[in-house]
Amino acid sequence: MAKILATLAIVLYVGSTGTWAHPGTANDVNTETAATRETFMEKSLISYGHCEDMRESRSLQKRAAERRFELMARLSIDQNRFLEAKSSRDVATALNTNHLSNKSGLTSATKDELFTGSPVCVLVPEVTQGPYYIDGELIRADVRESQTGISLFVDIQVVDINTCKPIPNMYLDWWHCNSTGVYSGVVAGGNGNSNDASNLNATFLRGIAPTDAQGVVQFHSTFPGHYNGRAPHVHILTHLNGTVFPNGTYKGGAVQHVGQLFFDQDLISRVEATSPYNTNTQPLTTNVQDSILGQGAAGQHDPIVQYVMLGSKIEDGLLAWVTIGVDVKASQPSQNISPAATLTANGGVVNPNAGGGG
Repeated sequence: MAKILATLAIVLYVGSTGTWAHPGTANDVNTETAATRETFMEKSLISYGHCEDMRESRSLQKRAAERRFELMARLSIDQNRFLEAKSSRDVATALNTNHLSNKSGLTSATKDELFTGSPVCVLVPEVTQGPYYIDGELIRADVRESQTGISLFVDIQVVDINTCKPIPNMYLDWWHCNSTGVYSGVVAGGNGNSNDASNLNATFLRGIAPTDAQGVVQFHSTFPGHYNGRAPHVHILTHLNGTVFPNGTYKGGAVQHVGQLFFDQDLISRVEATSPYNTNTQPLTTNVQDSILGQGAAGQHDPIVQYVMLGSKIEDGLLAWVTIGVDVKASQPSQNISPAATLTANGGVVNPNAGGGG
């Protein structure tokens, strides 16, 4: 049996591009920026490649398989539907790869076939942090609040590509729109009701959480909806050495990487057919049409997450996982990342210098 590749290693590059896409669009990357990203990605591919056969890396994969299997067993309604993870080497194959199969019969003795394998170093460059990044997020793993939608459990392993070791106590921001395409914390045209000033203080589907001693962080969210010009996606951003405040928020430190994660088009179609996603009147942009996904899937990159269904129907929920390779040497001060707003003890405060983005 061919070895199943079930670890997706992503290196998220941060550079001072100075370009953001307006909501609903995705601006092309200029030639100089593209060349810089390509150089970074080639070097990172080589840098992470040496980890594949190291004892630390193999041990990490083993622990990840056990953790993800136990999580799946705890969450599953029907354990007979499993992911056959695959690697993709360009935009076309990334878009055409189906990350879900009907593999069955998985037991604790065979879990390594699903949840480990030779690590695939798939690099994702910085695409856009979006206008919807909020500084000072609540530290929490369950970001759902009262939002309805398909439950999405996510297991994220963070690894230093220089040492091949997990990175403990790295804070990871997670945010995305709700089932009908609205982000919390932002009042803007194209983001739901632009006259609803209360959304500035909303915090649904946003959170930040630290990795544990094994470099692992988990979130419980809902599957993201869509808005005009963008396929469903999740934003992630990593921090080190920031400050945890008494009110349960995090701010400051160095930002290493920012990027976006995507989902199979077939999975998106199935989710979009369910309620409340099917009440969204905005046109659906497919993965093929999303040029930001194209940036992330350029070259040897696959930003589409691995996942398994937790039951026989999509409404039973999903478990997704990803391993993120981080180059901690590529960090920059958090003040170089321009948020749309900052969450304070008195609510959200708009950043007048925020740009556009998706």
